[in-house]
Amino acid sequence: MRVERIRQKLQDELKPIQLQIDDEGHKHVGHAHADGGHFRVFIVCTAFSGKPLIARHRMVYEALSEQMREEIHALSIVARAPEEVSDAG
Repeated sequence: MRVERIRQKLQDELKPIQLQIDDEGHKHVGHAHADGGHFRVFIVCTAFSGKPLIARHRMVYEALSEQMREEIHALSIVARAPEEVSDAG
């Protein structure tokens, strides 16, 4: 399953403390890549601390470089450092 491969790659490469991956392929029925390939990633990672948003996105893209060529058509990323996420809901 694509989501599990994406999850494993991100866990291996970035060691996130929080990770949510949503397959949004169902939202793109009728599009050229409606068979999947549209994903949303919410990731909280200590490696993002002190890094600008573009650097965080590059880190995610680098971790998923193989999947980006073969399995992922579109990727929406929300990348946060631990200090940017509230524990209070």
